Amino acid sequence: MTNGGGTPDAGRRRPTVVHEINTLVWLRELSERYGRRVTLGTVPGEAWDAVAPPGVDTVWLMGVWERSPAGLRIALRDERLLAEFRAALPDVTAADVAGSPYCVRRYVVDAALGGPDGLAEARARLADRGLRLILDHVPNHVAPDHAWLAAHPDRLIRGTAEDLAEAPDAFLDSGGEIFARGRDPYFPPWSDVVQLNAFSAGLRTATVDTLVSIGDQADGVRCDMAMLMINDVFAGTWGDRAGPAPAEDFWPYVIPRVRARHPDLLLVAEVYWDLERTLGQQGFDLCYDKRLHDRLVHEDADSVRARLDADPGHQSGLVRFLENHDEPRAAAVLPGARGRAAAVTVATLPGATLWHEGQFEGRRVRLPVFLSRRPGEAPDDALRAFYGRLLPAAAAVRRGAWRRLTPTGRPGDDSHRALLAWTWTAPDARHLVVVNHGDRPARARLPLPWDDLRGGRHRLTDLLTDRTDDRAGDELTDPGLFVALEAWGTRVLRVG
Repeated sequence: MTNGGGTPDAGRRRPTVVHEINTLVWLRELSERYGRRVTLGTVPGEAWDAVAPPGVDTVWLMGVWERSPAGLRIALRDERLLAEFRAALPDVTAADVAGSPYCVRRYVVDAALGGPDGLAEARARLADRGLRLILDHVPNHVAPDHAWLAAHPDRLIRGTAEDLAEAPDAFLDSGGEIFARGRDPYFPPWSDVVQLNAFSAGLRTATVDTLVSIGDQADGVRCDMAMLMINDVFAGTWGDRAGPAPAEDFWPYVIPRVRARHPDLLLVAEVYWDLERTLGQQGFDLCYDKRLHDRLVHEDADSVRARLDADPGHQSGLVRFLENHDEPRAAAVLPGARGRAAAVTVATLPGATLWHEGQFEGRRVRLPVFLSRRPGEAPDDALRAFYGRLLPAAAAVRRGAWRRLTPTGRPGDDSHRALLAWTWTAPDARHLVVVNHGDRPARARLPLPWDDLRGGRHRLTDLLTDRTDDRAGDELTDPGLFVALEAWGTRVLRVG
């Protein structure tokens, strides 16, 4: 929908605000802070409160499953990975390398983190606070010491001795059997994992069983690189090695069977290459909006605005974010006021919002997921205070129907093009959000869509600053509210 149309669909889907926690690092730091071993089952109450501040309703405990000893050995020999570890943690030692949480040996909570009982206790403590729990699933690959290599090789992509000899980086030998290393089509293979076969009937059944098991332990599942399992993508990546493509795509087979057991399970797809609409149609509740992330980091307001003209129902199923464990830290690529403007944008749009542990404090070092320790960084107290205002403000704003507005400017002044603006209309509240996505001041008129404002005076309260302003309703609707924002400035206004 273009030119500011309303979005009733967005008002019917409950917004989700997720906080991603690096479980291994978090528990290590809690253990150091409290002077005792802290597991998922023994996390102090104030620590749970800290990871779920007001405005967060879902916690993603990233990396709880058993990591692979075989994968760890491979990682410790991989010079590319070791260089990445040293760049993030200059004094890294072998003891700091735990292996990848996406090199899963078994979907059982690692004993070092507290095991299944510890996870059950953690879920209960989150539920006491009205919070949902999300865990990971990795559909594309498994660890090289996963039981399936011996017991169910039909679930994996196989190779030959000739393949191994010609491309040792792309294949591995496991007990005399040759298997392909996991990959996506645009990058070299991952050295520590083995490729599953999305066309295997046995794998599809096993995936259902795995997701049902995760659903027994959590309220949602984040499916890693979910687009790799789409029939067309998988066939393009693996060709004849995968065998003939089934008539039914992977996720339309898997998801209904999982929902038969867990109808309310929140299914989140990590997805790229503009395939989020496809995976939404195939059954996922929420899909990553990587395109918006890239436009906020690299492009201008016109580009961002074009992204916000997508179908309203589609937008309500997107996950908006500035960082996660795969992306550079927001404080590093979007410093200062620019980062705050981008945060207001992602926090007040339709769909879900994903925040990453350390983002609120301004951490700048992206930690490889293989590591159990991260460098010390001084917290940015001003940024923490900003997020302390933004999260509850966004929760108050994102109710009802969303509508994008089109700013208008004076003749000869094109600064209005840098402004992004939208409203949220609920039966008991009206809100306006304006963001200057530009590095110079911007001015515009914003005609508000509420005709019943006419004939009275109305108070505008900025939820981030508590600043108030009284305006005539006739002006607010025609010619519209006049706004003048400094570079990267924002307003989050309650209209009374």
